[in-house]
Amino acid sequence: MHSARIKDVAELAGVSTATVSHVINKTRFVGEETKRKVLAAIESVGYTRNVHARNLASGSSRTLGLIISDIANPFFPELIKSIQERALEPGYEVIITNTDYQSEHDVSCVQRLLELRVSGVMVMTTERDDAANKRLERSGVATVFLDIGTVGPHVSNIRVDYARGIRQAVEHLLELGHRSIAFIGGPGHLMSAELRRAAFSEVMDKHKSSLRTEAIFLEGDFKLESGQRAVQMLLAAEHRPTAIMAANDMMAVGALRELKRAGLRVPADVSLIGCDDIWLASLTDPPLTTIAIPRVEIGRAAVESVLETTSSEQTGGRETKIPTHLVTRESTGKAK
Repeated sequence: MHSARIKDVAELAGVSTATVSHVINKTRFVGEETKRKVLAAIESVGYTRNVHARNLASGSSRTLGLIISDIANPFFPELIKSIQERALEPGYEVIITNTDYQSEHDVSCVQRLLELRVSGVMVMTTERDDAANKRLERSGVATVFLDIGTVGPHVSNIRVDYARGIRQAVEHLLELGHRSIAFIGGPGHLMSAELRRAAFSEVMDKHKSSLRTEAIFLEGDFKLESGQRAVQMLLAAEHRPTAIMAANDMMAVGALRELKRAGLRVPADVSLIGCDDIWLASLTDPPLTTIAIPRVEIGRAAVESVLETTSSEQTGGRETKIPTHLVTRESTGKAK
């Protein structure tokens, strides 16, 4: 018994194989009644597309590749959901790869996606690997980066305006009377970590005349445990800050855990601010004040940027700026 073919579907539905293809691939409008007949025939004969064969024949696919830094960080599943939902609208599937913040993994991720003949690649990582980027540029495949890209032929970039939200966060702390503020940053070799630290430094410099001490900087790795370690170092210092800002929510959650373990109250003793506004931020005790980075907007912009530059008519990439804003909850209060 042979596997069902597209021809079998067409014969049962009483339409051409081209019409069946348009229904399956969503490449042309097909009337509702005809579409219903085709879908019923597909179900009846048990037809399944041979996507691999189609990709080999066409040299490309209705598939997009996605490279992320850390599937365990709640920031990324929310981003992935947004990307998948937007990609499905025109009938694209998404293949996900994960680097675990290791830039050396980028090249293998890129190579794997190109071998699968994806139509576009979304590099939503915080690390930068020049070899991987050059491999993408040479391939001519539509590509969009998060923060680390340079717009050019087939290349787009999404730039998050970290400075806006960080400025709001610092001004919020100053209004509450905080004059000694510590910053837990991400790894210095990651672009997003550097951008967040630079934005914080710039805002603090503008307000240095009203500060009691210079800003205190510690480096983490964007993971929960490094937030805990940073607080241990802060508490061992001679002068404890009255407020702490972490470059992402996972480190802020780790900082909150360590502050509580040390018997300190948040925000009565120390105020705390995170960054990202992951779902966990509103569920901590107390709920976390944080800088919201809108994943839905980033995801939709990533897909739309890639799809725009997959067409032969539109090859030039675009720059999309994503705003951030402060979400005030209960982890910040007046300085003692």
